[in-house]
Amino acid sequence: MTVAIEMVSDLVCPWCWLGLRRIEAAIAEVPEIEVKLIFRPYELDPTLPAEGADYKSYMSGRITSPEGRERMAQMRQALIDYGEAEDIPFRFDAITRRPSSFDAHRLVRWAQGQGKGAAAKEALFTAYFRDGRDIGKPAELVSIAAEIDLDTDIVADLLASGADTDAVRAEAETFREMGISGVPTYIANRRIAVQGAESAEKLARFLRHAASQLPQERPAG
Repeated sequence: MTVAIEMVSDLVCPWCWLGLRRIEAAIAEVPEIEVKLIFRPYELDPTLPAEGADYKSYMSGRITSPEGRERMAQMRQALIDYGEAEDIPFRFDAITRRPSSFDAHRLVRWAQGQGKGAAAKEALFTAYFRDGRDIGKPAELVSIAAEIDLDTDIVADLLASGADTDAVRAEAETFREMGISGVPTYIANRRIAVQGAESAEKLARFLRHAASQLPQERPAG
């Protein structure tokens, strides 16, 4: 039997990049379990316009108190430290735009259909958090598609046509209705879930627990 893990995450969430690396490491720790990792969309701020916003202005508007800015600085340093341990090069100083992640989620959907969902997630996280690229721009998304060997003409046409817009929006809304308010969240077989960028060891235990909940196969005959 297969454990289906739905990873609900946003592409502008630094904890989600950590979460991707850690769930992949957890899967490697449990070779006895067949795990299917499925990526699901979530927008931390679905109110952002398609063109995004200036990053500094956006962040300063959300965090106004000196205490909040201090907590943010501490969190960023913690992320940088965690990232070094996971070989993730966070460069928050390179980010100039807070993009809408909606179209990036569409790209992940198409890549996932070709078995390249993880490659798309990794490429998008790298583009945003390491290189400071605006992953809300169609031209950047087409360029990222090329990096993971997707057909760029098809991707450009899909982006321009609005393909799968309703499907991605409905999928993201489904997880909000399920009560998910923070990401990453991992859902096993739509039965049990764990939230947060937990360590690979904890996620491996979660996978083992999820596998133990599967119905046992009856012997033939």
